[in-house]
Amino acid sequence: MKRPLILLSALAATATLVGCGADGGTNATDGPPRPGGTLRYGLSLAPTCSDPAQARTNQTIYVTRQIVDSLTDQDPATGEIKPWLAESWQVGPDAKSFTFQLRDGVTFSDGTPLTATSVQKNFDAIARGLAAKAPLAASYLAGYTGTTVLDPRTARVEFAAPNAQFLQASSTPQLGLLADASTAKPAEQRCLGDNIGSGPFTYAEYKQGVSATLAKRAGYRWGSAVFGHQGEAYLDRIEFRVLPESGVRTGSLSSGQLDAISDALPQDVPQLTAAGAKVQVTSNPGLPFGIQPNVTRGPLRDAAVRAALLPAIDRRELVDTVLGPNFTSATGPLAVKTPAYVDLSNKLGFDAEAARRLLDQAGWVQGGDGIRAKDGARLSFGVMFTQAFAGNQAIQELIQQQLRKIGVEVRLEPVSDAEYTARQNAKDFDAVYYNITRADGDVLRSVFGLDGQNFNYRGPIPALDQALTGQLSAADTAARAELIGDAQREILGNGLWIPTIELSQAIGVSSAVAELKFEASARLQFYDTWLRNR
Repeated sequence: MKRPLILLSALAATATLVGCGADGGTNATDGPPRPGGTLRYGLSLAPTCSDPAQARTNQTIYVTRQIVDSLTDQDPATGEIKPWLAESWQVGPDAKSFTFQLRDGVTFSDGTPLTATSVQKNFDAIARGLAAKAPLAASYLAGYTGTTVLDPRTARVEFAAPNAQFLQASSTPQLGLLADASTAKPAEQRCLGDNIGSGPFTYAEYKQGVSATLAKRAGYRWGSAVFGHQGEAYLDRIEFRVLPESGVRTGSLSSGQLDAISDALPQDVPQLTAAGAKVQVTSNPGLPFGIQPNVTRGPLRDAAVRAALLPAIDRRELVDTVLGPNFTSATGPLAVKTPAYVDLSNKLGFDAEAARRLLDQAGWVQGGDGIRAKDGARLSFGVMFTQAFAGNQAIQELIQQQLRKIGVEVRLEPVSDAEYTARQNAKDFDAVYYNITRADGDVLRSVFGLDGQNFNYRGPIPALDQALTGQLSAADTAARAELIGDAQREILGNGLWIPTIELSQAIGVSSAVAELKFEASARLQFYDTWLRNR
């Protein structure tokens, strides 16, 4: 029996009536920002860990980003790297060393000062103790040999090989800096909600899987050059509540029990509009959602099968049927907002007949039940995915229907986060479905490099390997972008990623909230946020 699709866009046309934008601005009649008040926020998933270095999901990072500062920040409008905890920096001519001059007078929330030794202890802990629990942070420090303390306010971070991506990585929350009392703890103890950062907020309470409460850091005065003001944050507190059901989140926002919510769905728009709320939307940079085949297992070992999957998926139908107008089709292995993105949409046009021809030519013959076979093996594979994004199940169900029309059987394998990680590490899957957010093209090396996670389990592909490693040593921005472009073409040409849709953040925001902003990686930044009616 065919399972019905879960339609997220039943009222998609109505979604365009809601005010959408990159951040919640001020009105002409607002006057100056008003300090004070508690913002109540509804998360769609529980945070997985209170430690910024170990944070992976957007819902987790919405919380952890607020308690930690980074050496640098990235301008969401231009992609330019700006000062934060480091007031200046120098990149070595071979991109193997990065020297940061720290701001004076910065302290962690336990009163201890930020020093070059703090930088050293944070990066040492990630590279040498947290790598298994913080794979994204560890990938930013690939080849890390150590941090040299040149003086109390100057740290030189060193790598064994060129690592041009590291400057952007230094702006991420995963490489945000914590006090010695936090970096000294083992991975599991860093997830309990007592992390000590230098950020504009601190943990007041943390209940794993239930809620998190942040309090304003008194005396904070070292905000990023990207921030809209200097000094303390405006909000007194932020209360994060975990509400997995979309209808419950929407009802709570509409009734005034919450001030903002994650994952506002198109069908909830009329209720939000009636309550005077709006939806703020931005698309995520990095790796768009897609299917990553294990090229060592089953029919996905055949390059012709992987090539046929590219034109067999109707991405426009995925967006129109499942997601609505706030989302777009993926047009390559990088999302549009990622620096060095190349538009490869001409390789991803929907053409079921072309897909059938590729399979015919490769000897995959359609059987009586419509599924193809070759040498006694059915053209059948599983796709493993989690519910980290609300639309994953519905998207996979529609892809399953689309691929069946060309004679491909897809088995859907929804799993828990724990099972997902365990099976990835054991190479126990045919294909996985996910995305990764990062505002730098080096995300391709992290995902597809032989020294990265390499869930394709592929062997050497010289042209791809040269592009992925070469971009790390390219000091010139244009030269690096050209190499990242080459990598995108090779990834698609070898069928290592079957792109589907680009992820967008859709945040429901009440009329009481002003200046709720997205940072460069499409995660929320509450530092400039204030409440009109508190």
